[in-house]
Amino acid sequence: MDIRQLTYYAAIFEHRNLSRAASDCNVAQSAISHHLANLENELGVTLFLRKPRGMEPTAAGIKLYDHAKLILRAVKSAQQDIRQQSEVIAGDIAIGLPYSVMKAIGLPLMQAVLKDYPDVRLSVVESLSGGTFSSLLSSDVDISLFYNPQKDERITMQQVLAEEVLCVGKPEIIGSSRDEMTFEELINLPVLLLRQGVSARAVIDRPGLLNKLEARVPLQLNSVNGIMTGLLAGLGCTLAPHVFVSEDLNAGTLHARPIVGPTLSRRLYIGHRKDQPSTRLSEAMTSLLLDLIRREVTANRWQAEII
Repeated sequence: MDIRQLTYYAAIFEHRNLSRAASDCNVAQSAISHHLANLENELGVTLFLRKPRGMEPTAAGIKLYDHAKLILRAVKSAQQDIRQQSEVIAGDIAIGLPYSVMKAIGLPLMQAVLKDYPDVRLSVVESLSGGTFSSLLSSDVDISLFYNPQKDERITMQQVLAEEVLCVGKPEIIGSSRDEMTFEELINLPVLLLRQGVSARAVIDRPGLLNKLEARVPLQLNSVNGIMTGLLAGLGCTLAPHVFVSEDLNAGTLHARPIVGPTLSRRLYIGHRKDQPSTRLSEAMTSLLLDLIRREVTANRWQAEII
């Protein structure tokens, strides 16, 4: 098994088609087919089921692709790092950002990379917090930010900030005062909540309270647009930090009230896979992300506490 075989294999897996994989790798289809046959013979397993509409990976094929992704990404990182003989930061990097972090620093991040790192090709993957964590586990991104993660031995995590979670909605739903509301008052309101699991955990990392709330909510969605549409239509309220709805709060289209008994908060982490080598590029991008977050918090555009 060598890097060329794994490269061709990954292309076949991603395209599910020999012809398209060959075109992507800029080689003849016969070469792709030959390498696949050699790989299957070497491993003693069938990696794909050949079907009229394409190639369907077997369980062994899926497992090999997981390994291939890690190996090919590590090789690419090593090549980029070794080739950088000067002080120039260059190469490809993918960063996973939750929706609220994208709102806060997405534009400054893109502007900084374009201005200060012209030799960097940045991919930004926006998702719910659970999605950005999963993308890091699957090596689809190199660096990721996420809220209230579960511990995972594969990931190195650093706490970045803590922010209060508020009750947000139309005044006719949550009241027009800015007084605190208790958690018991909250659960009697129509709450629009992210679906249970890692998405909801990113908002409330307290299983007892989360279970109590989930038992009463009328709608659960794994959609930021769905939550916002419901809020603006007056279908209910939700739990969110200030940065999530800052524009609507400033415009007066939504209202927010703090929650007590208990006060709710969440913590933002930055992480990378332990089995991925650190490079000058990844270190530079991590430093840039942390600097941008500190800048937004210091300027009070992001109401949070740096940890």
